[in-house]
Amino acid sequence: MDVRRAAERYPGGDPATGIESFHAFSFGPHYDPGNLRFGAVIACNEERLEPGAGFDEHPHSHTEIVTWVVEGELTHRDSTGHETTVRPGDVQRLSSAAGVRHVERNDADTPLTFVQMWLAPLEPGGEPSYEIVRGIADSTPYAVPEAAAMLHVRRLAIGERTAVPDGRHLYVHVVRGEVQLAGEHLHPGDAARVTDAEGLDTVGLTAAELLIWEM
Repeated sequence: MDVRRAAERYPGGDPATGIESFHAFSFGPHYDPGNLRFGAVIACNEERLEPGAGFDEHPHSHTEIVTWVVEGELTHRDSTGHETTVRPGDVQRLSSAAGVRHVERNDADTPLTFVQMWLAPLEPGGEPSYEIVRGIADSTPYAVPEAAAMLHVRRLAIGERTAVPDGRHLYVHVVRGEVQLAGEHLHPGDAARVTDAEGLDTVGLTAAELLIWEM
């Protein structure tokens, strides 16, 4: 198990315009050939947008983009005609396929924090697609078959224990709270990259929320 702490993330964004970004993997000017991907995951970015701030229209291709809002509301618009507001508890996926453009903004009057995860597809190309699942439950895994990956949401009370899925690659990101995983104390923004995961569980040291990719 390889634990990466929140403080180790590469800083990015443009604070002067109300955008702060923290990257778990090699990203943009922070090129790190030893940290390009884990399993299908090629990016796990924590984004913080002040009211009125956002990312203007920009392109993506050959990437499965999954977004999880921590607090606030995210406005999404894309070149396939979708315009939605993503709130905490919703899972949004944009399959960029052969190419798509989108806008991401905080149009609310409160700060916005979201986690955006990029996955490499098994095959490039195809037609872009969009999906949003409102208020996903803990017991409902979210499949991204294009990347042979499954997202699990875990919300734990203090002292609550839950099994972690087995998998060739397992990526665990702590959204909020503190947990213990295989003897490691994990805090908000920390992540664990587990290879050949089998028979693991995690316990909430506080009330906590986790995103777990099974690959």
